[in-house]
Amino acid sequence: MTLHQNLIAGEWVGSESVPNINPSNTDDVVGEYARASVEDAANAIAAARNAAHGWARSGLLERHAILKKTADEIMARKQELGRLLAREEGKTLPEGIGETVRAAQIFDFFAGEALRLSGETVPSVRPGVGVEVTREAVGVVGIITPWNFPIAIPAWKIAPALCYGNTVVFKPAELVPGCAWAIVDILHRSGLPAGVLNLVMGKGSVVGQVMLDSPEIDAISFTGSVATGKRVAEASTRHMRKFQLEMGGKNPMVVLDDADLGVAVDACVNGAFFSTGQRCTASSRLIVTEGIHDRFVEAVTAKLKTLVVDDAVKEGTHIGPVVDEKQLAQDESYLEIGRKEGANLVFGGERLNRAAPGFYLQPALFTEATNQMRISQEEIFGPVASVIRAKDYDEALHLANDTPLGLSSGICTTSLKHATHFKRNAEAGMVMVNLPTAGVDFHVPFGGRKGSSYGPREQGRYAAEFYTLVKTSYTLA
Repeated sequence: MTLHQNLIAGEWVGSESVPNINPSNTDDVVGEYARASVEDAANAIAAARNAAHGWARSGLLERHAILKKTADEIMARKQELGRLLAREEGKTLPEGIGETVRAAQIFDFFAGEALRLSGETVPSVRPGVGVEVTREAVGVVGIITPWNFPIAIPAWKIAPALCYGNTVVFKPAELVPGCAWAIVDILHRSGLPAGVLNLVMGKGSVVGQVMLDSPEIDAISFTGSVATGKRVAEASTRHMRKFQLEMGGKNPMVVLDDADLGVAVDACVNGAFFSTGQRCTASSRLIVTEGIHDRFVEAVTAKLKTLVVDDAVKEGTHIGPVVDEKQLAQDESYLEIGRKEGANLVFGGERLNRAAPGFYLQPALFTEATNQMRISQEEIFGPVASVIRAKDYDEALHLANDTPLGLSSGICTTSLKHATHFKRNAEAGMVMVNLPTAGVDFHVPFGGRKGSSYGPREQGRYAAEFYTLVKTSYTLA
């Protein structure tokens, strides 16, 4: 089997490898991927530093052409890459293809942004003095990505970093190196100079720690757990570097008495259970008012009974496997916690056997949960959702905001009054009305508040806030 190596200073290197296992079929090895050492990580950082000056001063057309060529190849290979994603992460094939298309769109967007780099020329308060406000590259950017969106999240970090003239040291999640290697290979063949983009696959405790400890990294963009995000923040503060954190979510979906029941059920089931619930934007708290509560629970339970849990690449599968045994064990531990806390498990929660050995879990729905339960406050990151009763809109809004996290929040209602009030008062970075809490556009800001995010927003034109530095220049005419 071909060894997929790390890319350091424009060269493919590495001999020690680990297998990339398919969670739908643990007998299937997706590929062999190199594991970087401490020395490899240090060399990658040095290569990025050596290339930083030249790339920051590269021509706009060069950056545009590389990003556009990358976008076009990802789009042309969407079926192949989508299948790779489904095999290594466990998303269904349609979800994998959809995520791949999104990655292509992100690179295409930032190819355009490379030609729209601009500044300001403003008059000074002093006669005869001109003022220019411009943006420059930060320098060497460390990028650390999670396993749940193995092509989209790397895309929405790498594309703006390169667009604005930064060099990159990229460490993907150890569980999903395949998509990361593929997009780095595409970018490499699209003409990036040596050292501009460096790939170091491997353990966070090894590669990630070298990145955190290095004073040669000027900024770190991280998506992952709250605990690891805090470590990134502490290490970055010591080095006085910029850092951007996207972490957990415990996202509410409020369903009011006046909601369209069909719309509400579709939005909640999609948001809570699709992608096996392994999304930081998943709606794991379903806050439902008294008048519609029983009908809603009955309808959601009926919908869950129709969903097919099976191999991610198999036609007709709605929900694929959990990503690995460790995550499956965590999901099951929370199911036990929920039972002990007094919530009522009305559907699911059983391990499932399929034709091949895999990490299959039946979607689980709790009712009679309270907002104080651990299953209502801690991110489970699996196909598990809890229904919480609320007497009216005011209590539902209070419950929705009663969490230390604030990534995404949603409401299902036909009331313009309540929808408008909720958009203004939901304590979250993103708000959805009659839509799943998961599912966002690539050209607008992404991010949360409270314990979910720190630093400038990701995606769209707002990405410039993190990946550039502002300079103000004065000239006496």
